[in-house]
Amino acid sequence: MSEALRTLHAEPLRRFKPYPAYKNSGVEWLGEIPTHWEVKRLKHLARVASGFGPPESYDRSTGDHPVYGSNGLIGYCDQYMTTQEMIAVGRVGASGLVNVVPAKSWVSDNALLLWELSRTTQLGWLRYVLDCMDLGTLAAKNAQPIITGTFLSNQALAVPPEPEQRAIAAFLDRETARIDALVAKKERLIELLQEKRTALITRAVTKGLDPTVPMKDSGVEWLGEIPAHWEVKRVKHVTTKIGSGKTPTGGAEVYVSEGVMLIRSQNVHFGGLVLDDVAYIDSETDAQMAGSRVQDGDVLLNITGASLGRCCVARLGDKRANVNQHVCVIRPKGAAYISEFLAAALASHSGQAQVFTTENGISRDALNFEQIGELVVPQPLLEEQRAIAVRLESQAARIDALLAKVRDAIDRLKELRTALISAAVTGKIDVREEAP
Repeated sequence: MSEALRTLHAEPLRRFKPYPAYKNSGVEWLGEIPTHWEVKRLKHLARVASGFGPPESYDRSTGDHPVYGSNGLIGYCDQYMTTQEMIAVGRVGASGLVNVVPAKSWVSDNALLLWELSRTTQLGWLRYVLDCMDLGTLAAKNAQPIITGTFLSNQALAVPPEPEQRAIAAFLDRETARIDALVAKKERLIELLQEKRTALITRAVTKGLDPTVPMKDSGVEWLGEIPAHWEVKRVKHVTTKIGSGKTPTGGAEVYVSEGVMLIRSQNVHFGGLVLDDVAYIDSETDAQMAGSRVQDGDVLLNITGASLGRCCVARLGDKRANVNQHVCVIRPKGAAYISEFLAAALASHSGQAQVFTTENGISRDALNFEQIGELVVPQPLLEEQRAIAVRLESQAARIDALLAKVRDAIDRLKELRTALISAAVTGKIDVREEAP
């Protein structure tokens, strides 16, 4: 955030001028504040109380009144406990997350409720102040990582006069709306690029590269017509291994700073492995999980949760790796499939359609090994598979580069949003004349 804040002052946003004079706030996270602002503890601006367990009428999908928990809206019920708009702060779980709760809502005991604001405290302004305080991180520094009412009540804030609070809130409403709109457009662009990527893959792995080749009905609804000389195979007939690992005994406590990689679902992406946050296990734990070791060229497929269906080839070089229970290792027979082609077939529209039609998790999306083995994939000659893989690598690389640029732009916009809020609510910029 500090880097974004420096950028905020260094570039065209310099138009947001500072206040004429400052004083030391005596509070580390605030630094210097405008001389006419005051430092007050939150308990002098609002009452802090815990929510209540959801009523018996609580239901996740129906009801007249929304129910809010630590991470926002969690369901509905036919009762309410708020009579006007209030602020809820996550107490456990998504601790520190700030939500504005509408009137006639219910707030669970996983959140703290700010109510009876003083007559000189504006809710809109206070929401932005709490947003930029990073309460979850502050609480994590204490012996008790949850956010308690006492902890929240004793937080020190820089408080401008009430008319200035209104101006700051109005300014931030306008500016954050503009940034959010730009982020939404770029997120839509990401969706379109991902759709284009999948379409290119699907055409290549189901139709081949020669548009003049004779076609035949594959006999499989998901595939449609394929080149006449291609075959159709089930995954179990063209692989030597279908299996996953497990979470090591002791969970995250056994992770080490370096050693054998433990690849988890968050590491498996359609563009390849993302190892920024990969976990490591020691050799002893690796030996206990020998059955789930990954070889260079294995196809990895996420088989549970929100990332169900994501897949890629594990290109590891001389690195050793293992997987946990959320990732399936699929090892193709070298005489039948090129790894990159098999991964592309699973990532295509036809492969993903089969995955999401087949999954049968009870509490979450999930695939078992038998279901994976029954998935149907096209089988060109090995020479064609290589040619298709090379073509797709080139095309996908261009799209992946665009995706990376768009994601970077989104990150910078979000950093700017955070920096803008921080600068306004701590008095580093004077927005009184900027407010609508």
